Amino acid sequence: MAERTVFQSVPKKHVLSLGPQANVWEAACAMTRANCGSVLVMEPPDRLVGIVTERDLMTRVLARALEPKQTTLAQIMTAQPQCVPPETKVSDAVVIMLERGFRHLPIVGADRKILGVFSIRDALPRELGTALSQTEFNEQVNDALG
Repeated sequence: MAERTVFQSVPKKHVLSLGPQANVWEAACAMTRANCGSVLVMEPPDRLVGIVTERDLMTRVLARALEPKQTTLAQIMTAQPQCVPPETKVSDAVVIMLERGFRHLPIVGADRKILGVFSIRDALPRELGTALSQTEFNEQVNDALG
């Protein structure tokens, strides 16, 4: 059975996005309404400038006691997030996420058009197992090479 791609694994292709001057409260409300764990920060017409996730809301806003209606997405976003093309294998995407410590990857087409956002939740246990095995192998090689 062929491994799925990130584009195939994303259940809904709708992308939630807001501008960099939107505030954190607006983002949290939009994410809640859409039952979505991230919002892409976009500048017109279609330029990706950042991403804000549930984890960012917790660690960069709540834990610092920032005022959600006074804090813009530009102030807390991860700027220029890593993206993957739609043909990326799920296990490869999971390896990227595990190694770099994040849980959401924008999927970007050849024309830089946003096609969706792959979340770690979109990976099946089989693919998570493959990715974990690959990550462990990478760690062993790095240890051996010093």
